[in-house]
Formats: sequence, structure tokens, C-alpha cells
Amino acid sequence: MKYEFDGNPVMPKGFTCASRNCGIKEGDDDLALFYSDTKANAAAVFTQNLVPGAPIIAGREIIKKAKLQAVVVNSRVSNVGTGEEGVKRAYRMGVAAAKELACESDEVMMSSTGVIAVELPIEKIESGIIGMKADLGSDPLVGARGIMTTDTYAKAISVTTDDFTLTIVGKGSGMIEPNMATMLVYAFTDAAISAKDLDAVLRRGVNKSFNMLSVDTDTSTSDTMVVMANGRAGKVDMQDFEEVFESSCIRMTEMLARDGEGATKLLRIEINEAVSEKEAKIYARAMVNSPLIKTMAHGCDPNIGRMLMALGKCFDNTLDVDTLTLSVNGTVVFADSVKTEFDEPALRQSIDSEEVIFKIDLALGSGSATAYGCDLTHGYVDENAAYYSS
Repeated sequence: MKYEFDGNPVMPKGFTCASRNCGIKEGDDDLALFYSDTKANAAAVFTQNLVPGAPIIAGREIIKKAKLQAVVVNSRVSNVGTGEEGVKRAYRMGVAAAKELACESDEVMMSSTGVIAVELPIEKIESGIIGMKADLGSDPLVGARGIMTTDTYAKAISVTTDDFTLTIVGKGSGMIEPNMATMLVYAFTDAAISAKDLDAVLRRGVNKSFNMLSVDTDTSTSDTMVVMANGRAGKVDMQDFEEVFESSCIRMTEMLARDGEGATKLLRIEINEAVSEKEAKIYARAMVNSPLIKTMAHGCDPNIGRMLMALGKCFDNTLDVDTLTLSVNGTVVFADSVKTEFDEPALRQSIDSEEVIFKIDLALGSGSATAYGCDLTHGYVDENAAYYSS
């Protein structure tokens, strides 16, 4: 199937969104609303963190119905570590959105992102939601602005085919590690897809994209990904839809990685010919999470030892140094158990770019995996040292 990402992202048929400032932040938008004018089949996945936020606790119950008509999101306060009162406030957030949109409150998903262990200012949110229905429009970047925390820009992409439109809105730049990342991601489509099929496509897509994303190895307490399909475009070829969905998830994953806190470049770790997919994922994550690999990329230093170390510390995996080949941005740096002869100044210049691709060929089997991350800079430390007050 041939398709391209839209130059200017749009919402699918029947979907609209809005954002505004309700007083949680001093100036920027801090409240977003996403709405389908008809009930939509829905699926969602959430963080595996053992200290989930109140919206996660509520969301896991709401998604059991597999029907949604809206998503409401606030930023700056995550409603995590707030006890039973936090859960009550999360539900109040959904009720307020349902009242504004004239839909069922158990068909509204709510999310919160920001600082932990601070009470959700629910009265500000309830007041802020009033009148938002009149603001609803077709530009997903408007909704994306309301969900940002330390993100440096709003993130939204869409693909419009002859048969359907798929739009993904996301945020996240720190506390990101596979098995969801510190992120909120919402996908909307006008394709007619059953909730069961939607759930299957979501989980397969997430496992190849967001679950292979890491900025700092820390799994957030608030991670959520929701997908809604309202059927306004009619039935579609599921293989075509899944291809677009997976590619779009990967594109958003790369956007989140590039915008990691303090990041200056995207890291892509490609593992090929491992004994199994499981081992390939272990290798990919070991490399993308390694502070030495991250600083190697940031410093434009083609240090072969750091790559060998990251692979070699995967003690339960299978590795044969004699068959191992390592490449950085297309330059083979290790093969036949020794460092190769390569133009180091040229490779340093190549690494000094917006993207660094590490390719590892193990020659042991058919397992493969790709992980996505970013470099580690002083900016990450600066951002997180001041986060509570940001």
C-alpha cells in the first residue's frame, strides 16, 4: 500500500479537538479535549509501573466497555500518589468532559501528566472544560499543545489514504523506558474496525514501536495509549490499516525520542540475525539504555569498546564474537572479531548529525528488533533537576 504522511496533520472524519489554559500552568495550554461526534470502538494499553496514577486506575475500568467518545487530558499535574481522592478527581474530570460534550461519562478516557504527589486541581479543570465544545476544530496540533510537559514542541501526525485517515497525537520527553514509555499517545481513525481487531492491532504496533523506545530507562506512572475508531469512513482492508498504523507508531516513536529531555540526536539500534526476537530485543534495549552508548553518540566518539560492552553484558543471550559485525551510520567498525580499518574523522563527522544508526549483525538466526532512543546531555540533568518547579 502506497501512502505518505500528511504535510499538515488533520483529524479524521468525525473527530475534533481543542486545548486551552485552565490555570494549572501560568500561561501555556494545560487542558486538551479530543472528541468523536459518534461513539467509537476503542482499545488502550497502560503503564506497567506498580504505582499507577489515578487516571490509569480509572482508565483500566473504563476501557473494559471498549467504547469511547472523548479523551480529556491535563498537563503539569499527573494525579499520581494521591490516594482514593485522586481517583475520585480523575472520575470528576471525565464527568465534566461528558457534561460539556453531552456524552456518557463512562465513554470518556481521562489522562494527567506532570509532577507526582500533587493534588489534581479539579475545580480549575471543571471550570476550564466549560465552553470547550465550541472551540473544537480539525487541527490535531491544537490538542497536542494542551498535553505537553517538558516537550519542546507539539507532536501530531496523520496519514490520509483513499479509504481512511489515521491521526496520532503524542507527548513525552523524559521518564521514558520500554513497556510503555513516559508518554501519552492517542490515535484516531475514521476506519470501521471492531474493538477486538483494534486491540490486536494496537498491541502488535506498540510492541514494535513505543515498547522499544527509551530515553532514560525510567518507566512512567502515567503512560497511556488509546486508539479510537468511529467508523465514519466504512470498512477497510485490515492489512492496509495495520501497515499504516505500525508505520505511524514508529514515526511518533522517533519524534518522541528526538525530543527526549536535553536530546540532540535520535539513536536507532538495529539488531539482525539474533537467535530469537526475544534476544534481539534484549540486545537492542541494552544498547539504547547504556549511558556510555548515549554519551558516545553525543560526543561523536566511535568507541567500539562501548558497543562490545553493551552486547556482552547480556549474559543470558547467545553471542559469537567471530560472527559479529558492528556498523555505525553505515560504516563497518568491527568484523571477524577485530576492529576494522575505517576513516575515523569521517565517521565522527557522520555521528555529528541528528541521527545515529547502530547496526548489529549477529549471524546466529532470524531474530531481529529495533530500539529507539536519544543521546545523554547536560540538558537532561538540567531539565530534571528543576522539573518539580517547571
